[in-house]
Amino acid sequence: MKGFMRYELKNGVEYASVYTAKRIEGRKINEVKYLGKVIDKTNGIFVNRKRGVFSFSIEAGYGEDVPEVSIADPRIERMILDFGDSFFIGKILEECGMEDVLRRVFPGRIQSLLALLMFKIAGNHSNSHAQDWWEGSYARVLFPKAKLQSQRISELLRELGEEEFQRSFFAAYLSSMRTERPKHSVLIDSTGLPNDIHFPLTAVNTHNGVTSQEVRLILVLDKTTKKPLFFRYVAGNIVDVTTLRTTIDELKLMGVEVDFAILDAGYYCEDNIMELQESHISYLTRLRPNLTLYKELVREHVDDLEHAKYMTKYRDRLIHIKRVEVSLFDATAYAYIAMDFDRRCDEIKKYAVAALDDKNITDLEIDAVIKSKGFFAMISSEAIDPKEILPLYYTRQAIEQVFDFAKNSVDLIPLRVHGEEAFRGHLMLSFIASVVFIAFNQRLDGTRFNAGGAAHVLRNLKCKVYDKSALVLEPNKKMNDIAKHLKIKIPRVIDL
Repeated sequence: MKGFMRYELKNGVEYASVYTAKRIEGRKINEVKYLGKVIDKTNGIFVNRKRGVFSFSIEAGYGEDVPEVSIADPRIERMILDFGDSFFIGKILEECGMEDVLRRVFPGRIQSLLALLMFKIAGNHSNSHAQDWWEGSYARVLFPKAKLQSQRISELLRELGEEEFQRSFFAAYLSSMRTERPKHSVLIDSTGLPNDIHFPLTAVNTHNGVTSQEVRLILVLDKTTKKPLFFRYVAGNIVDVTTLRTTIDELKLMGVEVDFAILDAGYYCEDNIMELQESHISYLTRLRPNLTLYKELVREHVDDLEHAKYMTKYRDRLIHIKRVEVSLFDATAYAYIAMDFDRRCDEIKKYAVAALDDKNITDLEIDAVIKSKGFFAMISSEAIDPKEILPLYYTRQAIEQVFDFAKNSVDLIPLRVHGEEAFRGHLMLSFIASVVFIAFNQRLDGTRFNAGGAAHVLRNLKCKVYDKSALVLEPNKKMNDIAKHLKIKIPRVIDL
């Protein structure tokens, strides 16, 4: 390349452009390319919005390897930055142990990964906005070498999707979980990830009456801590009932011993129950109404279930629940037949109104259907106090909340990736972000704030960056309240 560099000074900051000459149809044409702020004129280091920090020379063009440059370098324009969200998320990352795990298993691009995680947790936005967020955030001070341009993020996702990284990550992460509990009671469930990506994992699935093109994401949570332990994925046309054995086997290979599993109704089948029995894993699951066992239990116990001795309360619901011992695949199990009073009334009313308009249904048929309304049943290997069975089973809501966090707070969907490796990396990033988001949320439990709302409030806490320090501006009452609940002190001045 032939040309020359031109430098100009504006408000004490030096900027650079490169001028090159071309001949088009015999005419000499000068091209001007803006490089941005000058960081290091001797070594040709510049910064602009599109590329971040980069190197450039007339002879070699753009380069990738640049020395670490702090935003506090006197050659870079001083700034007022969003401080609170990145500072507090950084503290949560550190205190929950995730930063330490990631620094051990992913040292090469750790600044880019941590900055991208902060961006995900701070707000549900497309990756295409990550660079803009970083430029105006204190994350730029914490991670000056982060590269969050779209192409760089795609490369990062592919690295996160590599099997070697994922095994290293789960080995380190689950090792830290084992220090809390040697064995785990787990919640296992799946969710669909609708997408139009053309690869073998996308397939037609009908789940709970809804048909879509999707991949199935399987998630395992620790029941006690509510922390995500592990995820895996399968093609969209693979049904839940066939995935349980592989999920538990893979957990075991990674050193996670399961002693109790709470499962959605979709995992119940003879093979799965017998596998759990042989592995000495206790279980609790709901029975689907179309199963013969469910119909027999309801038919046998419907007449005496409304007795006062079976009555209990769950939150604001009135429930009648009865425990009976059953023989299940050559082993003793316990069935819990229940009737929800309010749900029964609603279902009877809805059905009766429609049935009365249908002249082909007899009164006897109506009576038979009405008799079964409002019932549900669960099955367990353990004899649990009937008053405790619903609170135990509904700990499953924790896994539904994680799916909700992942989809609505950390950008799990819509999927915007191409290829299985980038897809795996996207799931990995979403899993890690969900772990940190949940840790953030748990620290705010019992307050009027949640993690997403707190991050938005804290973003308005600003800092001014000077040569060797950052001055944190005054927080308002909401910010102080959040800091108090998180037990994190807002600094006044930070040395850089």
